Amino acid sequence: MTSHAVADTLVLLKRSLRHVLRSPDTIITTAVTPVALLLLFVYVLGGAIQTGGGSYVDYLLPGILIITIASGISYTAYRLFTDVSSGIFERFQSMPIARSAVLWGHVLTSVAANLISLALVLVVALAMGFRSGAGVVGWLAVLAILVLFTLALTWLAVIPGLTARSVDGVSGFSYPLIFLPFISSAFVPTDGMPGPVRWFAEHQPVTPIVNTLRSLLADQPVGHDGWLALGWCVGLLVLAYVLAMATYRRKIA
Repeated sequence: MTSHAVADTLVLLKRSLRHVLRSPDTIITTAVTPVALLLLFVYVLGGAIQTGGGSYVDYLLPGILIITIASGISYTAYRLFTDVSSGIFERFQSMPIARSAVLWGHVLTSVAANLISLALVLVVALAMGFRSGAGVVGWLAVLAILVLFTLALTWLAVIPGLTARSVDGVSGFSYPLIFLPFISSAFVPTDGMPGPVRWFAEHQPVTPIVNTLRSLLADQPVGHDGWLALGWCVGLLVLAYVLAMATYRRKIA
């Protein structure tokens, strides 16, 4: 049964990847906003922001990577909405394929597309002067956190993808996720924020994830933030997966 589900997932993954490859502009579009923010904050606002020393592009990049993921998962919700609206899910139901494979095909496509977008943003950051002291282990840890966070947000995107009634409803899903890094340590240290804002910034998931990525890329100890980041990523992933599968069974299966 497991091998059957894996085989079905691979088939549907290839189908979904073909759609992405036919319109690579979606990947480029995903990277445009993060790159624009990177350029704006480094070259226009960076000189007025105090981060305690070091290059501002090094400080900023982890938060920009999170925004890249938040931008990318909106296309997953849109592709799911398109499949549901066109009736393709009902056709899949009539075929002898694993039910979970339909969703996993979209989710794994999201991971692949987001990794390409993240690579594009990283290339731009390197051209702007970003440098990392991380070794192979550090970069693998960064990759693992980014993949976990992408999976968590993608499974969250599955829910509006299945339930939205209009394209506008699907498109609006990612806006709060893109905005969340602005109220975190992604752009400025939380120390200078007003009391309530600082409390929220220090207790929402983006801050420990960004801090962990920043420490890993600088080859510095991650400390308590590492466990918080892992806990948030895994917790969000499990919760989003359970809710997404329940929504799928209720609406489709």
